[in-house]
Amino acid sequence: MDREELITAQLRQQGLLPLFYHANASVCIAIIQALYTAGIRQVEFTNRGEAALSNFKALVRLRDTELKDLVLATGTIRTAEQANRFIDAGADYLISPVFDADVCDAAYITKTMWIPGCMTPTEIHTAANAGCRVVKLFPGNVLGPGFVSAVRELFPAMQFMPTGGVDGTTENLSAWFKAGVMAVGMGSKLITPALVEAGAYNELTSQVRQLLETIQQIRS
Repeated sequence: MDREELITAQLRQQGLLPLFYHANASVCIAIIQALYTAGIRQVEFTNRGEAALSNFKALVRLRDTELKDLVLATGTIRTAEQANRFIDAGADYLISPVFDADVCDAAYITKTMWIPGCMTPTEIHTAANAGCRVVKLFPGNVLGPGFVSAVRELFPAMQFMPTGGVDGTTENLSAWFKAGVMAVGMGSKLITPALVEAGAYNELTSQVRQLLETIQQIRS
C-alpha cells in the first residue's frame, strides 16, 4: 500500500476532515491539540489568510515534535506556486476548491496526494483521468447527497468527500453517508467562530468526539 492509499484509507476510516484557518498561530495550535485529543488524526489547514504559510509551519513543527501520527493537509490551494510552498513546508497532501491543471502537475512531480474540488460530472471525469482517487464535492450544500447518488455509479473507482454546508446533525450526516461518501469535510459549522473566540477547546474536543461516534454509528 503506497502513501496515498494509506492516507485515503485513514481518511475514510476517520470519516470526518476538520478544516480551519486562524491568523493567530497559538490559536491554530490549540485547535489542533483539541482535535487530536478527540481522536482526529487528519486535519486540513486552509490557505485563506496572510499568515497561512507561517502558521502552517508552526503546525508542522508541532506535528513533527509532539503529534507524529498527525496528517496535515493544506486546503484552498489554487496555484502551483501555492502548492509548492506548502509542499516544501511539510504538507502531507493538498486540497483545492477547483481542478487546476498546474496544481495537478505540481502534485504529480512531487508525488504529493492531491484532492481537487469538483462540482460536475465533467470535472470528476477530468480528475479521474488525472489519476485522482478522491474528489472534494464543493460546495456540498449546493450539490447535496442526491448528487452523489446520481454520479457514484458513473465513477465506481472514485471516492467522494463533500465540503461546504455539511452540518453535524445525524439526519444530514446519514444522508451523505447513505449516498456513498467516504468522509465529510467540516469547517465553521464544527470549529465555530464563537467557540474559538471563547477559547472553549475542551468543548471542541467533546463535540468532535461525539461527532466521530455518530459517524461510526451511522456506518454500522
